Amino acid sequence: MEEAKKQRMRQGHPLLRGGGGVSRSSYTHGFSATQMLALTAACGALVPSLPPDDAGSKAVREFFLASAADPPVPDEVAQLMSAMCLREALALIRTLLWLLGTRLGTLALCGSRCLSWQAPFVRRFAEMPVERREDALRRWSRETVLPPLRLFFLLLKVFCLYVFYSRIDENSENPHWGAIGYTPATDEASAEEEEEKEQPTTKRPLDDGVVETIHHTDASLPACLADKGLTVTEDAARNLFRVECDVAIVGSGCGGGVTAAVLAAAGHKVVVIEKGSYFTSKDYTSIEGPSMRQLYESGGFVSTLSGSGLILAGSTVGGGSAVNWSACIKTPESVRGEWAGAHGGLPLFASPEYTAAMDAVFRRLGVTSGCQEEGLQNKVLRKGCEKLGYKVEPVSRNSSEGHFCGSCGYGCRTGDKRGTDTTWLVDAVRRGAVILTGCKAEKLLFSDYATAMTSAEKKKKKRCVGVVVATSSNPAITRKVEVRAKVTVSACGSLLTPVLLRDSGLANPHIGKNLHLHPTAMAWGYFPEDTRPDLKGKMYEGGIITSIHKVEGVDGVPPRAILETPLMGVAAAGTQFPWVSGRDMKERMLKYGRSVHIFSLVRDRGSGTVHGERRIAYHMDPADRENQREGLRRALRVLVAAGATEIGTHRSDGQRMKCKGATEEEVEEFLDGVTVLRGPQSKSENWSLCCTAHQMGSCRMAATALDGAVDARGESWEAERLYVCDASVLPSAVGVNPMITIQAVAYCLANGIAEQLKRDLASGKN
Repeated sequence: MEEAKKQRMRQGHPLLRGGGGVSRSSYTHGFSATQMLALTAACGALVPSLPPDDAGSKAVREFFLASAADPPVPDEVAQLMSAMCLREALALIRTLLWLLGTRLGTLALCGSRCLSWQAPFVRRFAEMPVERREDALRRWSRETVLPPLRLFFLLLKVFCLYVFYSRIDENSENPHWGAIGYTPATDEASAEEEEEKEQPTTKRPLDDGVVETIHHTDASLPACLADKGLTVTEDAARNLFRVECDVAIVGSGCGGGVTAAVLAAAGHKVVVIEKGSYFTSKDYTSIEGPSMRQLYESGGFVSTLSGSGLILAGSTVGGGSAVNWSACIKTPESVRGEWAGAHGGLPLFASPEYTAAMDAVFRRLGVTSGCQEEGLQNKVLRKGCEKLGYKVEPVSRNSSEGHFCGSCGYGCRTGDKRGTDTTWLVDAVRRGAVILTGCKAEKLLFSDYATAMTSAEKKKKKRCVGVVVATSSNPAITRKVEVRAKVTVSACGSLLTPVLLRDSGLANPHIGKNLHLHPTAMAWGYFPEDTRPDLKGKMYEGGIITSIHKVEGVDGVPPRAILETPLMGVAAAGTQFPWVSGRDMKERMLKYGRSVHIFSLVRDRGSGTVHGERRIAYHMDPADRENQREGLRRALRVLVAAGATEIGTHRSDGQRMKCKGATEEEVEEFLDGVTVLRGPQSKSENWSLCCTAHQMGSCRMAATALDGAVDARGESWEAERLYVCDASVLPSAVGVNPMITIQAVAYCLANGIAEQLKRDLASGKN
């Protein structure tokens, strides 16, 4: 009867439901039996079976008894590692697991922990008692002499805990969510949805223009493209289809979506190329595992080369706008002045045109300034700030004021949040634009062309004439598509635009450089439900970001950091929480629903480099680190003031303190010990894992080719008619959530492209 009372979980799209698992024979990870034995033992130490507390509920007792060594978790971990790890990291994992399958290797890696009084006196890792395996993992997590061991620990921990807490069955349920107190968003099917089951042909907002290559073959794709108003020819000798259009845009996110709408409205035939799939609000399920796989670049497992940072980037129709956290903040005046002034030399940012562009973006996204009800995390941020006398501000959102969705990071199930997939791209499709999904841009096409530039700089030697794309996941399409265009726009984001440009032969030294990430540091506070009747709810409920606090600078200088609250799913919590023992981690997870997180975000002066796809180097500037520390200390103070009974950071040693009964001096002593530490490759015994979702600046615009990869109009310094319209053109970090800035910049650049095409047409220039 209890089960019958449950709200029915939305069916959603099959790719976003997950579940069902795979048979053992279907795994393709290639780990040997010896490696799997060692990996299973490691999983069993990270999440061990523990004697339960008899006073706990049945669900909690079963949770304590469960182990990550239980099948199929180890095989799922191996499968995920083989799919998501960089080749060097995977080689490290395979090598060390092989060593742990031998006695000598285990002795070298575990020391005396593997010794026994019984022959043969040295145990393999899988033969060691679980307590000694846990001790070995702790040692590896603090290893300073051999940093690769620490990276090995981190990889084991992240992938094991992610799989353990995200695995779901055919009913889209995880057996441990009940114990943790996590209930994914559910809803009854509406009458409209019930009708649509009877009418499966109901149109989606982009159906008039979208071509989902996953549903096509070499035979059907050309006809479908032709039906969308495109000229398609076959080049059998080169085994490809050629498509003719006015504008080819790679990427459909904040930059690409806006650019498509502006240029389609100007009367141009636009083709948008998107690597990801197309989903609508009715497809989204809020289920963490499959949603991350389908909606994020590399399933959310993009990291810096050092392993110190996880980088989240959208990879679906709508890009980051489909999965971001709704915050709509205009470019700060201080940043606009910096970019327009002597430092940037880009007068656009001080112009009325740019102000009008931000206003136009606000209107199209239907941005609202209020919030009818805040979720637990934002209530805590507001309450703590107000008690301490800190200013806390509401955050405008591209949704209604009543939007109370805590899972928009997995796609907005209500359809209330307005990303480019429900706004700008809809406008573009209504004007005849075509969106190709499941297609990855491989290289840009150039023809030799020289034209005098407006200054004494050297001439451009190339003209971009299109882009070659390949279907990324459909073996039924063997031919590539060559999209020929008058203008080509790269809008595939700060992680992939530099890769596309460099792989196509461009050599400007700024391509891939100047990458900013808005690094974050996380603080948490535990609020037992029975002690805080004024703070009801779970941390995963309600609007993700509805309040913000700016950690003030000195003498009017811009904020040192900003404090906001994150979306953190169960599996993400498992990977982000520090691991100090199997029991400690399980006890932490039992508090998941009432563990409020606040992060400190800095406008980074330091920067990184995109060396290639998923090959990102990044190092924080010492000043950034100090600003982040100040923000982290402020976040902890806010949590204490709001009534947390325990607070802590994500430092690898599990740094925390009990607040109940603590004096102000004891709290300050704890805060004095709060540091922002480098990642697992550093020489410090303790470290932190940073998670960031803002990527900017890797093909920055500048007044000269000596200072940036593109000019003030977004056009490449090396090739005519090649533009960049995404976050990579930003001159430096914005310091706040960048969605509005990216869309406003794209709006201005796209209008400039439209004007250039108009002049070309008037002059008869091809």
